[in-house]
Amino acid sequence: MKIYKTVQGFVIEHNGQYYISRHTDWDLFINREDLFFELQREIQLLPAAAEYKSLIDNGLQAPIQSQEVWASGVTYLRSRNARMEESKVAGGDNFYDRVYDAERPELFFKSAPQRVVGSGQAVRIRKDSKWNVPEPELTLFINSKGQISGYTVGNDMSSRDIEGENPLYLPQAKSYDKSAAIGPCIAIFDKPIDSDTKISLEISRYDIPLFTDSIEINRMKRKHTDLVEYLFREMSFPQGCFLMTGTGIVPHDDFTLEVGDVVRITIEGIGTLVNTIEMK
Repeated sequence: MKIYKTVQGFVIEHNGQYYISRHTDWDLFINREDLFFELQREIQLLPAAAEYKSLIDNGLQAPIQSQEVWASGVTYLRSRNARMEESKVAGGDNFYDRVYDAERPELFFKSAPQRVVGSGQAVRIRKDSKWNVPEPELTLFINSKGQISGYTVGNDMSSRDIEGENPLYLPQAKSYDKSAAIGPCIAIFDKPIDSDTKISLEISRYDIPLFTDSIEINRMKRKHTDLVEYLFREMSFPQGCFLMTGTGIVPHDDFTLEVGDVVRITIEGIGTLVNTIEMK
């Protein structure tokens, strides 16, 4: 089952059928316990109509309202290696090696909701950075009770030269206007997502693919539930939150994004998040 936030309402997709929810507040709509079964009960009372799909095609928004977006770092071996390499000159490379093997995960604040964009919208690269990459990430939606209620596609934009200059610059490398994208929907399952699920990244320039790669989420070292447990230890999220779970796909070191590039991130069973690169 998938839910979409659109300009004209909240669309529920299930078994090839499309429904419009009667809910008008996204926070209340998604922040319900046992969301899969709540949605099942809801659609039994709603008429299905094929034309509701057009609302997704015209007027799709990021599936977020009041939620914060957090992120996990160094959860894949490839990410650990990349972070170590970019921080070697600054002497920070051993920090990433240590956090990869530590019990406590790296968790950091990524974005307030007003800085998040959806599929079909532009993400930004910083003017004061010369080495920028997208980071394709399975992103959890966690309700206020700490339950993993759904999954979406995340793009954790990153300025690698800023982070590599000094690990303490991580917030500037990661958090700025339009540095986070999620969408196109939230996929709701009746059980945890399959560990063999594949994440794919394609970056195109002038309609020519420059980089493609994919990885299965079973290559992630940490469990989703462990990341959530640490995130919720000392914090509350009244409307729930989103948690990006780290990337296992990193473009080669001589690649950087340019204005006009198109980033497509696809996660099996969820969908494709599409963003164009811009600079403010």
